Amino acid sequence: MGRGRAGDNKKNNSIGRIHKRIFTVQLILILTLALFLGIAGVLINVHFENEKRDLNLRNTAESIAHSPVLYEILSDGSKENSEMFINYLELLETALDDVDVISVVSTDGNIRLYHSNHELIGTVYDGSVPKFEKGSKDYIASNDSGPSGMQRRVSVAVYDSKGNYAAFVMAIMLMENVRAGTVQILLIFAVITGIAIMVELIVSAELSKSIKKQLLGYEPNVFSAMYQIRDNILESLAEGVIAIDREGIVQFINRSAVKMLGTEKKAAAIIGRPLASVCDGSIFAHTLSTGEKEFNIQEARLKNSDILIDRIPIKRDEEILGAVGILHDRAEYTRLMEDLTGTRYLVDSMRANNHDFTNKLHVILGLIQMGLYDEATAYIENISIVQRATISKIMSAVNDHAAAALLIGKTARAAELNIKFVMREGCIYSKDDYPISSEAFVTVIGNLIENAFEAMNSDESFDRPKELMVGIYSKPGALLITVDDTGKGIEEKNIERIFENGYSTKGDGRGTGLHQVKTLVEGLGGRITVESQQGVGTSFSVSFSKEDITG
Repeated sequence: MGRGRAGDNKKNNSIGRIHKRIFTVQLILILTLALFLGIAGVLINVHFENEKRDLNLRNTAESIAHSPVLYEILSDGSKENSEMFINYLELLETALDDVDVISVVSTDGNIRLYHSNHELIGTVYDGSVPKFEKGSKDYIASNDSGPSGMQRRVSVAVYDSKGNYAAFVMAIMLMENVRAGTVQILLIFAVITGIAIMVELIVSAELSKSIKKQLLGYEPNVFSAMYQIRDNILESLAEGVIAIDREGIVQFINRSAVKMLGTEKKAAAIIGRPLASVCDGSIFAHTLSTGEKEFNIQEARLKNSDILIDRIPIKRDEEILGAVGILHDRAEYTRLMEDLTGTRYLVDSMRANNHDFTNKLHVILGLIQMGLYDEATAYIENISIVQRATISKIMSAVNDHAAAALLIGKTARAAELNIKFVMREGCIYSKDDYPISSEAFVTVIGNLIENAFEAMNSDESFDRPKELMVGIYSKPGALLITVDDTGKGIEEKNIERIFENGYSTKGDGRGTGLHQVKTLVEGLGGRITVESQQGVGTSFSVSFSKEDITG
């Protein structure tokens, strides 16, 4: 329990570090980007607002400068026209939101013909007088001070009927209002930036959660190290490993799998491509559709028939994300099985020899107790010579460790059963002449010899010498195995049935050995025959020939 909590705390600390790191990076990026965009946005917006303000002030000033009433005032200076002009400008000011002050000044004595502050109408203008060239239609924009404080003003010239510069109109906006507009823009951008930061922080939190989920709570560098270790382990396996996603795209393949599939492409060139580019892409179709696990399947759709495949689905919350295939080289399995089979029969041989050796020790002990030392010595020498000769003959004759171990074990077993075990003269077997798997070899010889043992020991009234003769002969392209016994023989009516599955004259639950031998032999392209004579014995012959197979 303590270890589990420690593991959880470690994972939670890793999650916290990931979250903090992502949050910090996101916050720096957000603030930097928001600050840059905010400053740029404010500057651009203020610039355009200033241009827009100057344009509005200019349009206002020009519309006043071209007023017919103003021309009449400049021409005759009548009081009636002046009052009409003042009323007109008052109405104009009421309609305009972006103009704070309107002032009209005559160049003749710099007298104010109009001012938004009516108390200043008729007074002398003491500010700077804009200078316009004769007939100029331009305007002058400037920052200046006036009775209302600092101002942004646009001045437009007014010409009389003779084209003389007679007056100028100023449309003014107070700088405090200009600054208020700028502050408003700053506030708007600040609010927008704040909202953007909040949105980005929420996105950052969701992103960190997603990454934490994908990394299973581990730090990225730890996860990367685990990934590299996994790759190294999978690459070192003798078994081939292929991982695909739901669409059949190869996500991983190790060198062993590439070799087994017999493709010239390298693993890096296969990853990310459809499985169909290197083999039949439908070999995982059943696994992806049903989610069932399959083991040790001989897949006919693969080019190499010696490959066994395990198919395992990859799931997350019962959703099938892909599949993993583990490829096994059946030839390697067969070799291991042959080695294990040979070991098993060596153990059987040692067990049988142990019984025989115990009996011989008793004989030696008895001879010594009787004082027959010379006879004991001769008995020991005779046993050693016979044993060495038997083992040497079998090992030199049979070039298959599993089969040789079986025969050595059977000689000991025959001695226990008081059966004379004879290897026929001229026996020789080489895998180079006719290769056959050790498993098949041992199955055939073992079953035939055991069948002979039973035939010679099933009848207690059997009083003839018991002898078993085994012959194994090979030449290039052919193999012959013979097993002869001196049992009571097989009745003629039963000879045709001895290879039937389950048939036996020894009782229920028997009769599978010879059927298995016949099935195996014929499956390998060979033939098995039997000859028997009651009271004499039975002879089995198993033959293999490449000519029979090709023919």
